[in-house]
Amino acid sequence: MDPENFRTLMPRRDELQASRPAEGGGFPGAYPLPASHVPSLWDYWPIALRHKWTILSAMLVALLVGAVVSFSTTPVYEAVGRIVINREGADTAGLKNSDSSGSDSSDDYMVAMDTQTHVLQSDAIAKLVIRRLSLDSDPGFAGKGAVPTNALPAAAQGQSREIEPHREAALVAKFHGALQISSIPRTRLLEIRFSSPDPALAARAVNTLIDTYIEQNYKTRLDATVRTSDWLAQQLSELQMKVEESQEKLVRYQKEHGILGIDEKENIITSKLDELNKELTAAEGDRMQKESVYRLASSGEPDLLSNIDPSSPIVKLRSQEEDLHRQLAQASVHFQPTYPKVEELNQQLAAVQADIKAEVTRLATKYQKDYLAALGREKLLRASLENQKTEENRLNESAIEYSLLKRDVDSNRQLYEGLLQKLKEAGVMTGLRSSNVRIVDPASAPTAPSSPNIPRNLAMSLALGLAGGLALAFILESRDNTVHSLEQVRMLTALPSLAVIPFASRSSSRSPSSVLSLPHAKSLSQTAAAVVSATRPKSEVAEAYRALRTSILLSRTGRSAKVLMVTSALPQEGKTTTSVNLAIVLAQQGARVLLIEADMRRSGISQLLQLKSEMGLSNILADKTIPDPEHAFQSIADVPNLRVLPAGPVALHPSEMLASPRMRDLLHSLEPEFDHIIIDTPPVLSVTDAALLSALADSTLLVIRAGVTSRAALRRAHDVLAHVDARIMGVILNAADFNGPDRYYGSRYGSYYDDSASAVAAKRD
Repeated sequence: MDPENFRTLMPRRDELQASRPAEGGGFPGAYPLPASHVPSLWDYWPIALRHKWTILSAMLVALLVGAVVSFSTTPVYEAVGRIVINREGADTAGLKNSDSSGSDSSDDYMVAMDTQTHVLQSDAIAKLVIRRLSLDSDPGFAGKGAVPTNALPAAAQGQSREIEPHREAALVAKFHGALQISSIPRTRLLEIRFSSPDPALAARAVNTLIDTYIEQNYKTRLDATVRTSDWLAQQLSELQMKVEESQEKLVRYQKEHGILGIDEKENIITSKLDELNKELTAAEGDRMQKESVYRLASSGEPDLLSNIDPSSPIVKLRSQEEDLHRQLAQASVHFQPTYPKVEELNQQLAAVQADIKAEVTRLATKYQKDYLAALGREKLLRASLENQKTEENRLNESAIEYSLLKRDVDSNRQLYEGLLQKLKEAGVMTGLRSSNVRIVDPASAPTAPSSPNIPRNLAMSLALGLAGGLALAFILESRDNTVHSLEQVRMLTALPSLAVIPFASRSSSRSPSSVLSLPHAKSLSQTAAAVVSATRPKSEVAEAYRALRTSILLSRTGRSAKVLMVTSALPQEGKTTTSVNLAIVLAQQGARVLLIEADMRRSGISQLLQLKSEMGLSNILADKTIPDPEHAFQSIADVPNLRVLPAGPVALHPSEMLASPRMRDLLHSLEPEFDHIIIDTPPVLSVTDAALLSALADSTLLVIRAGVTSRAALRRAHDVLAHVDARIMGVILNAADFNGPDRYYGSRYGSYYDDSASAVAAKRD
């Protein structure tokens, strides 16, 4: 669409200000209400929810003050201990029991937990605990019928003594009355509670009960461990004999067939074959060299022979010949052929030539002998190699039986070593307390009584704390001038809302945290929030970003989603996180997305994603010699369709660079290559970069942070963008608390995930 048409569709700044309602009416700090709206109590309910912790703190203070006055009865303390009972599926020595099916069905789980609960509540264990703690002589437990310890005979003191049957039955019944055992649903945890006026006695009773139960459980397993050790020792003795026999067969076979190395690949025959092969190769090379020399010598050319052997006499003879030729030529100029000196030179020349011919014949004979000797050595080595190959083939035929024997030795040895290890483990486990019961939380002396429960006596304190908390909440709300809801956004700017992004900490608590394949994350929480759409695609935050994607793609304002600019009024409002996650969800849909980090003052995207910034936007805009900007693009491993253009080194004049024609040309060149280009800019009210870039973007997304962005900042940011005719698509409310006062726009959204998570957990269990 033509930019002029956009300007006609965009509301003018004076029209927006005229349509903006007055902030009067209603409680100061509450949502701006229309003039025709009559405030009701329900309009102030969000204020109470927003300051719920202040109200609860005031109620808690009042409750503590009332508790000091109210508690007057004798307190009863309840000590709590927890144990876990693991599934019985393995024997003490690491061997699986033959009678253990390993089933972990719901019926087996219920039967096992109920069985152990009744064992803990049995009279036998109760009697042992009573005797160990001498509860029959404790006035706090036995009451008036307690027998003092010093009243017993000296021989009975400190020893396990018998208690009268009727008195012991009463003590056991009282012990069961103070004991409460319950299993935590869907776990293998048992919770043991014991109530007593003495907190130390309550803790000792729980811990002694757990120790006694574990001791009895251990005794039943100790006999099975001892029997297992005896059986392993017998099997180990038989297996040792098998190992020795198989080892003896292997050694005998190795000697008979000449396999004298460590294994079949390192024996004498194989080594000798390798050596013969190397010597034959060397002999062939030597023979070819001497054959070449021999053929050259057979040509009878003295010059060639002198080049072959520079140290031979032929070199000196050739020099004498050349000298005599020179002297003869000089003498022939001045004298006749019959002159004595000329004749003498001719005679000397003939003698030298005869010597040369004789030396040529001698060298040819010598090189022929060398060649024949090399040829004979080659033939001998080749014959030896063929004989050795025959021996090697015979060895390979024997290696089959050798491998079978060696494999038998190795398998017997491994089985022997495995059983020996099991025997050692069984010996160790015999002396250790091996049990499938483990103490999770030992009981400690409680510091606060569990009863009596006197909430009725504290009703007035709670009412007073509630009134004071509400008064303090309204005082604090009157001083709050930030934006919390979409209604406030529409009242202040008349802009459409694109999406509501929930607070990230709530999403991270619902699913395990994971981080993309980044080189090294600066902060796990910051990085996880920045890429939440990829790391936790089923979280509420990721779904909110997908809703933002749908709002942008299906926007009815007629604005294009090709080049999107994301900005905010002030820093720390979530524009960078929104840019990254919006790019991820668009790329997950299959679109080709480019994320441009246009904030060249603070590289937020590079810090969150730990990207290298040696090459980026500032280099491309400053250096015209960089022809292809793709060299600066960086990829995210888990998001294949997403490319990131970092900001690059810090620029001296970023505003001038972003407003330059080169920036416009860069966007025009990148538009055919990508389906969406997302530009992350600095805040509108901090610098002018966002206002300058808004002229190049098809649409502008304004991000505000719930509870952080002030109303004045939102209005000012909207006025700045409207003044430059920015094509604002809408507002994104970031970090909204779905548990807060404005949860009506996210309560159903959150409950959907709660129900889904519960269904998945129930199905998995």
